[in-house]
Amino acid sequence: MACYTSTVPKRAFYGTVAFVNTRISAAKSSKRRGAPNTVNGTVPPRRLLNAKRRPREYLTVKEVDKLVEGARSRGRYGHRDATMILVAYRHGLRASELCALRWDQVDLERGLVHARRLKNGTPSVHPMGGSEIRALRRLKREQIESRYVFVTERRAPMTAAGFRKMAGRTGETGKFPFPVHPHMLRHACGYKLANDGQDTRAVQHYLGHKNIQHTVRYAELSPERFKSFWEDDGIRRSRLRRWWSAPPCRWRACLRPGCRSLAG
Repeated sequence: MACYTSTVPKRAFYGTVAFVNTRISAAKSSKRRGAPNTVNGTVPPRRLLNAKRRPREYLTVKEVDKLVEGARSRGRYGHRDATMILVAYRHGLRASELCALRWDQVDLERGLVHARRLKNGTPSVHPMGGSEIRALRRLKREQIESRYVFVTERRAPMTAAGFRKMAGRTGETGKFPFPVHPHMLRHACGYKLANDGQDTRAVQHYLGHKNIQHTVRYAELSPERFKSFWEDDGIRRSRLRRWWSAPPCRWRACLRPGCRSLAG
């Protein structure tokens, strides 16, 4: 049963009438809480852009070796962590692809590994080097029996989050000037192959890229095409000295480039 007055409506609940205090409710609505901010800790700070956190998104060969050595000398499972970094770098594996690697994908007798790709990538079979084969054989002897290559002490496969934290802590221990994450190993593999002059199409299949546009960016940063832009003055002088000390050509009208003919 509801009854109304000239100003405030009244509603009866179980035989009693509830009065609505419009002045108090209006005062509460006018005093709204301020927007949360990062000063009092109510909102976490915004994540910085990758360009501000680190100068580049890949590691050099020396930095990868330093990361492997740092992981080997750190923690109770140093050999496992170092092997994970080495395998991820040599085969350009993502963190999830590395953690899902199983022993039935690894052929230690023939030195081959079947790389299964995520994101609708192209799978491929990669050859393994001697250091990888020795590290995997030692890992198989020492760790508990499991169908996954990299497992924890609870016989569960390593997770991408665990590998990410391990790589970050190893980078901090090695005093890297920027934070390290696992995907930098995949980029390091691509840039290493591009700098070695490998074919772009072969690098695409090696990394499992569906589109070659994702592979071209590794070749774009290769310094090989700029190698002859600036030469050292000593090298230029030595070349001129060799050219001037060479005997003149007996052909007066020689058209070979750089030839010091008798006619000249």
